Amino acid sequence: MGQKLVIVESPAKAKTIGKYLGKNYLVEASMGHVRDLPKSQLGVDIDNNYKPKYITIRGKGELLEKIKKEAKKCDEIYLATDPDREGEAISWHLLNALKMDETKKCRIEFHEITKNAIKNAIKEPREINIDLVNAQQARRVLDRLVGYEISPILWKKVKWGLSAGRVQSVALKMICDREREIEKFIPKEYWTIECNLRKDKNKTSFLVKLSSKGNKKVEINNKEESDFIIGEIEKGQFKVKNVKKSQKTKNPLPPFTTSTLQQDAYKKLNFSTKRTMSIAQQLYEGVDVKGHGTIGLITYMRTDSVRISKDAQEAAGKFLTEKYGENYIPKVPREFKGKKNAQDAHEAIRPTNVDITPDSAKNSLTDEQYKLYSLIWKRFMASQMSSCILNVTSVEIVNGEYGFKASGSSIDFDGFMKLYEYSTDEEKEGIKLPQLEIDETLAKKSIEGKQHFTQPPARFSEASLVKTLEENGIGRPSTYSPIISTLLERKYIEREKKTLKTTELGFIVNDIMSEYFKPIVDMEFTAEMENKLDSVEEGKEEWTNIVDEFFSPLKVLIDKAEKEVAKVTIEDKVTDVICEKCGRNMVIKHGRFGDFLACPGYPECKNTKPIVEEIDAKCPKCGGNILVKRSRKGRKFYGCSNYPDCNFVSWFEPVKDKCEACGGNMVKKYSKAKGNYFECTNENCKNKVYQQNTEEQ
Repeated sequence: MGQKLVIVESPAKAKTIGKYLGKNYLVEASMGHVRDLPKSQLGVDIDNNYKPKYITIRGKGELLEKIKKEAKKCDEIYLATDPDREGEAISWHLLNALKMDETKKCRIEFHEITKNAIKNAIKEPREINIDLVNAQQARRVLDRLVGYEISPILWKKVKWGLSAGRVQSVALKMICDREREIEKFIPKEYWTIECNLRKDKNKTSFLVKLSSKGNKKVEINNKEESDFIIGEIEKGQFKVKNVKKSQKTKNPLPPFTTSTLQQDAYKKLNFSTKRTMSIAQQLYEGVDVKGHGTIGLITYMRTDSVRISKDAQEAAGKFLTEKYGENYIPKVPREFKGKKNAQDAHEAIRPTNVDITPDSAKNSLTDEQYKLYSLIWKRFMASQMSSCILNVTSVEIVNGEYGFKASGSSIDFDGFMKLYEYSTDEEKEGIKLPQLEIDETLAKKSIEGKQHFTQPPARFSEASLVKTLEENGIGRPSTYSPIISTLLERKYIEREKKTLKTTELGFIVNDIMSEYFKPIVDMEFTAEMENKLDSVEEGKEEWTNIVDEFFSPLKVLIDKAEKEVAKVTIEDKVTDVICEKCGRNMVIKHGRFGDFLACPGYPECKNTKPIVEEIDAKCPKCGGNILVKRSRKGRKFYGCSNYPDCNFVSWFEPVKDKCEACGGNMVKKYSKAKGNYFECTNENCKNKVYQQNTEEQ
């Protein structure tokens, strides 16, 4: 039996698959794409039906030669790249680079990296799906045309190094529009009235909110109106008008898609979209789990489908029945409806083996892998469980012509909530109510009028931006994370706490794009273009027709913009740091490796220096200042200003307060359950001091 070559994208994936296939198979990694459009030129022949010019990616020549040599020794070649259009395109490029027959059945596809999935895929190779390849080519060519035709205009008129993107420009406009809504927002004062009532003097009190006067909703605009109403309420008695008891069925959420995974990981784990996808990739490609060997723990993580296989459904049902009993399994297995524009090419994101629980795998995973796997495992298992049954009580209370409302809920049967909890805004407002009877008189404990102001729309977080992009059909699962990363890298937006805020540069670029390239930043146009590109994938449209339909009118706009866009000057931010060489105030410049200080007297004075950020703590070794620094991978750490004479470093922020228990040094840490806290660095002490009402880092 001759040797067979299997080509995948990554070394981690190659390692996992290699263990399943045995000695007759050689598994090599292409390290992603091996061919692409050239960076130094457009690489698209516009006059020749948009024919792309592909070249070997710089640095991949040696790797490609190695794969070619291995291919010559093997009887069979299997292309096992990811099961999506990007993966299909990589396989197609490999097929062409290896001069293989395009009709040969060499493409194998699997949606989870497990022994059975790989062995079954090897038995059923297929031809390259040229429709998938063309769908990727269409997107690649469109993005190249937008980027390489519009970006030079931004370089000339604004600043070198900027970029415009077919999808990123829409996302930027959304963030800019929201920021301008916030800037224009005028707060409006309003008041609410809350009454603290008791069933009798010995019972716990509960809050009710004023909701109506007569049959009309109450609107209180100022303190005078609030005080007047409170005065009238003080004269009357509180009586129970109506008590309504019911049961509410709360259904579990569907298993994760790419979008919902990114949103939940951001909200619950504080993971950026980029971080989430990186960790999910590791879980998909394979982890060495004690007792199971190397195994892909989750199915393919780029998907917009909530569909799951019957085998997975049955395995989950068996596990849950054994662990919790038959009451926790619905009589009819659940099926979730996907979104209207979902491609449904892959299953939802789920564990490949439900018996590998997060806790059983914990010692084999990094902390981040464990947290994300736990989130995926619990969400999937909960999706296959019985509904939660809530006892809901709604109460109407009257005082003269004023009406008050309160509602409360308690769990009658926890169902899926045993594993995965979520709550709606309505449920968060629920309170614990005593047993109340109609016409019962209630004792007043207190009445309070509260001043409020209407709030502007919230800035986008990464989670809410992903959700909005998906709802509007902008981009696809694989693009959400790169869109946000690109906008941050270009400094069009910046993070402020946990939100995304537009920079001055972002506004300038968006204004140019909105004025001169309206189709590109139009949400409906972009969503429709996504649908047309999907039709290429389905074999319904010729990809070059779609590109021409988009680019022909765009070329007219480009020619006009080149003539009409005015030069924009962005002033550098002046600091109070004085240049020691010439005495000028230094300014902040943006460079390839981040921000730095530079003398505005360039080229006469070429002085530059890094931006130094100090914290309010001293070095525990030498008493020097503590500086905030960044590792090569961008991770924040803390080091002494006297380096290299002093080698103190810490991943956690040192604080000036000493440990009350032993006098040792304290550092600032964060716990999801309890928020910020200080911990002693003394190994024999480890005293922890928790802070009240701290914000999440």
